[in-house]
Amino acid sequence: MLLALAEYLEKFYSGFNVFQYLTLRTILGTITALVLSLIIGPSTIRKLTSYKVGQQVRDDGPKSHLCKAGTPTMGGALILVSVAVSTLLWSDMHSRQMWIALIVTLLFGLIGGVDDYKKLVYGNSKGLSAKHKYFWQTVFGLGAAYLIFATAKAPIETTLIMPFLKDVMIPMGWFFVVFSYFVIVGSSNAVNLTDGLDGLAIMPTVMVAGALGVFAYATGHSAFSSYLGIPYISGVGELAIFCGTLVGAGLGFLWFNTYPAQVFMGDVGALALGAALGVIAVLVRQELVLLIMGGVFVMETVSVILQVGSYKLTGRRIFRMAPLHHHFELKGWPEPRVIVRFWIITVVLVLVGLASLKLR
Repeated sequence: MLLALAEYLEKFYSGFNVFQYLTLRTILGTITALVLSLIIGPSTIRKLTSYKVGQQVRDDGPKSHLCKAGTPTMGGALILVSVAVSTLLWSDMHSRQMWIALIVTLLFGLIGGVDDYKKLVYGNSKGLSAKHKYFWQTVFGLGAAYLIFATAKAPIETTLIMPFLKDVMIPMGWFFVVFSYFVIVGSSNAVNLTDGLDGLAIMPTVMVAGALGVFAYATGHSAFSSYLGIPYISGVGELAIFCGTLVGAGLGFLWFNTYPAQVFMGDVGALALGAALGVIAVLVRQELVLLIMGGVFVMETVSVILQVGSYKLTGRRIFRMAPLHHHFELKGWPEPRVIVRFWIITVVLVLVGLASLKLR
């Protein structure tokens, strides 16, 4: 939006040409999202508190969480507003990739919003039934995957790229739709499962989004992509701005969500942010790198799968409680220790993922 205004004003003063630079608009988008979230955060928390939009805590969880009952939730709406406004302000409005990423994020946020609303109105911690939640995730996930496939302008946009292997690329054909669907929906649910402690999910999301922004910028820049030996995809660089807004809004939310949290993001934030990471990875063709960088999300998801599978097959539990962060809590780790150690793991995994840019 502001890019179009700058292009018009450039006729009168050449200095407005500076807004053509993607790096500048990414920085401005990040700052805008951060400032917006910090400004509207306090009023949002007060409003949620006045509406008694408080967290419902499961009675079968760690006892230390019982004191969190009543903490305002649905704070993820704060993130989505900041991301949407900042993205629309600083992105090229003609960018196909930007619109796909933003719309998918908001649609998954809508699913989470309905889920949170049901939890709060009906006073239980289950919310939207798993069947209905997965149905709508499937509709939006498959729709996004097919749209990306149908609008692809070059074969590379539907080719699987192997990290650390320069010349290994696998054309997927129609399987791209199925694969991308699992990436988007799987990422959405993985972040949602991780969102169980104060700040646990948002900081890894910020780090992974920032790294994906680097991939988007390099992939959409012909000179950098040639130098790094990665495929060039026209227009995908605009996603760097979207990634920047995720970073800014996420850090702004963390200001209020850090331990002890003043607000929780709820499913409206967790499902949306996970879907955002998934769709960005698909658009920049780095799904396998997302699997590496989002290793904490993967561990949390796998712990739930193993726990449920083991209990159904043998009647025994592998972990004291799943997802994995609850297991460490029940082992006696204080909540801040679990959070920070998971953050440290994410830092290492993100660096490994970024190394794949050059180590080929």
